[in-house]
Amino acid sequence: MASNFLGYFSNDIGIDLGTANTLVYVKDKGIVLREPSVVAIDTVTRKVRAVGADAKRMLGRTPGNITAIRPMKDGVIADFDVTEAMLRYFIDKVRANSFVPPRVVIAIPSGITAVEKRAVMDSAVHAGARKVITIPEPMAAAIGVGLPIDEPAANMIVDIGGGTTEIAIISLSGMVICKSIRVAGDELDTAIVNYMKRAYNLMIGERTAEEIKIRVGSAYPLDEELTMEVKGRDSVAGLPKTIHITSQEIREALSDPISAIVDIVRATLEQCPPELSADLVDRGFVMAGGGALIRGIDRLLSDKTGLPVTVADDPLSAVANGTGIFLNEINWVLQNV
Repeated sequence: MASNFLGYFSNDIGIDLGTANTLVYVKDKGIVLREPSVVAIDTVTRKVRAVGADAKRMLGRTPGNITAIRPMKDGVIADFDVTEAMLRYFIDKVRANSFVPPRVVIAIPSGITAVEKRAVMDSAVHAGARKVITIPEPMAAAIGVGLPIDEPAANMIVDIGGGTTEIAIISLSGMVICKSIRVAGDELDTAIVNYMKRAYNLMIGERTAEEIKIRVGSAYPLDEELTMEVKGRDSVAGLPKTIHITSQEIREALSDPISAIVDIVRATLEQCPPELSADLVDRGFVMAGGGALIRGIDRLLSDKTGLPVTVADDPLSAVANGTGIFLNEINWVLQNV
């Protein structure tokens, strides 16, 4: 009876605590929250002024006493207190009228240390979770895109997020090989910022760099190259300046981090057992995460590996959906928790 009472009044939730965005999955409801992992803090009082989309709009635009920060860096917690405040905000927002603290599944990068993992779990507990279970991001992504991970065959996932790129080859519900590299969406943005400064003496912020990546970014030559107007500050004259750029230029700017991602995918395949390699010849692999949306990155990886490459239908939601499916599967474990 007590178990039913708790189940009725609490919402079990899954969280994709990403470097760029946080998604929250509520059991039986699906993804109910999708907001940037940004918090605006008053530097004098240390009070939270805004979280999520509202805080992201403040990036690079705040007065001296307010700073908009991203408490997650490279997939791990860079600021414990701010991450806790952000998690509490998101958990409270989705709990509705629940009287009981929720049980939470959080997806974490596969390459993080035990200390970093403990920091994530402690943040969630302090933010209001009564029970926290972690799941590796590539496993959550594979579940979320619908790969048959319980079969005795190779299932390969490449998840390019904001802070990390995760690659895993999964068979019989276990990760046979898993690699993680801290090169992903943020590194791509930084590469664009550096290119603009080097090529045009133009200073731009991370929001502008992200917009450039989304609008004209590509990893493979396009049938029709794109152009875009970019506004920023001239680093020499110190005055506002407008330039026009092409997708070909941005492809050049992104070449180094994209090459690092290609190299880690190839390194993963080189360590794959022969029988599983044979499976991948026909199955290929699936791409998830925001980085999978970069134009032509699937074609580039297919050329470099010789394997079929598929981009998930909703790559941005793959990890969050995976935590939700995992929630349903482990419900029997949680019944008495």
